[in-house]
Amino acid sequence: MTPVAPATPSRSPRRDDSVSFAPVATAPKPLAKPSAVSIPPIVVPPPSVEPFGLSVPPQLRAQALEIIAREVAGCTRCPELASTRTQTVFGTGDPNAQLCFLGEAPGAQEDAQGEPFVGRSGQLLTDMITKGMKVRREDVYILNIIKCRPPDNRNPTNQESANCREYLNRQLEAIRPKYICCLGSVAAKNLLETEVSIGRLRGKFHDYRGIPVLCTYHPAYVLRNPISKKDVWEDLQLLMKLMGLPT
Repeated sequence: MTPVAPATPSRSPRRDDSVSFAPVATAPKPLAKPSAVSIPPIVVPPPSVEPFGLSVPPQLRAQALEIIAREVAGCTRCPELASTRTQTVFGTGDPNAQLCFLGEAPGAQEDAQGEPFVGRSGQLLTDMITKGMKVRREDVYILNIIKCRPPDNRNPTNQESANCREYLNRQLEAIRPKYICCLGSVAAKNLLETEVSIGRLRGKFHDYRGIPVLCTYHPAYVLRNPISKKDVWEDLQLLMKLMGLPT
């Protein structure tokens, strides 16, 4: 795969203009469905490696995640992040979720509250899940590539992502989701270990240890670029179709 080096959209919105995903009339559609959207055939690539090994029984997955979360809370692998964080941000949602949403790193509000996607981007993600996909937020699992907030909301470095990769792999192995949705370039490139741009990754499925992975724009990018809402909705339609959800 030929590397591409595009400009990576920043995670945190820098302007005050907002994107409304509010429902209209009696047909709530936070991600407004564009007219005459042509959805290409769903092609899921064959697994690049064998799926996860030993399965964590569903009744023990919450306990397994709690063990990993305690390790993360005391982690000092990244000295700068460990010294500047308020707390680690492990993840939230159903330990037996079929779908995981994967972002890049906590922001200021996430660092303060200890949960991922709780700011403006989080509200938009909630709308995408609940109003667009018609799924409850608590029925999915939401996590990030790294578990500590980088200072000034900068992107995580390659070393920081590598330091946290063991925790990410163990989280996903405990949950064993059937689908993963990467939110933004940093999440997609790190999970898939590629330098291909998010614009070229989106709109089709990729493989992570036997799990279909869909990549789309980060909610913060949509807040700054409302025109990308159409692309995100097309991506979600692909995911919903694969999951057997009504589109």
